[in-house]
Amino acid sequence: MIRQRSLKLVFSALFLALSYVLPFLTGQIPQLGAALCPMHLPILLCGFFCGWPWGMAAGFLAPLLRSLTLTMPPLFPTALCMAFELAAYGGVAGLLYRCFPKKKPFLYPALLGAMVTGRLIWGLAMLLCVGLGGGFGWLEFWAGAVTGALPGIILQILLIPPIIILAERILPKGILPHRKEPL
Repeated sequence: MIRQRSLKLVFSALFLALSYVLPFLTGQIPQLGAALCPMHLPILLCGFFCGWPWGMAAGFLAPLLRSLTLTMPPLFPTALCMAFELAAYGGVAGLLYRCFPKKKPFLYPALLGAMVTGRLIWGLAMLLCVGLGGGFGWLEFWAGAVTGALPGIILQILLIPPIIILAERILPKGILPHRKEPL
């Protein structure tokens, strides 16, 4: 029990650190960063590897920590809304990964469910923070959540499942403790 908790803590810290560092790859071109969503990849992996509570915590902390230390993304409304979005990403990914059947094709519905839920939470958070009067409506939601982030969505769909499958194959049993074999 203590070993599993320690592993989850270490993996969560690793994914939180990756979510802090990966945006530096696109930092000079903000449009590229908004399109590729580099903070989302490690948070999704955190949800899959560590489970929903750890993924949710890392997802909530990642944009706020980055905003408070580097001022990017701006704290309000961007980082605040991203905190709720990434918390949903990590939490729903971990929850669906645990609940779905333990076959490889079910990684995709877990991933897509987390991505859709996270985007909807982001839209709701933006609506609450900015409001309809502030210029946030259906078109802004669609542009920010889908069309503007399409390269990142494709990248997540292409990278996350192979990483999880490889990790399940390479890592010793017990490293991914929340993913149990069927009886």
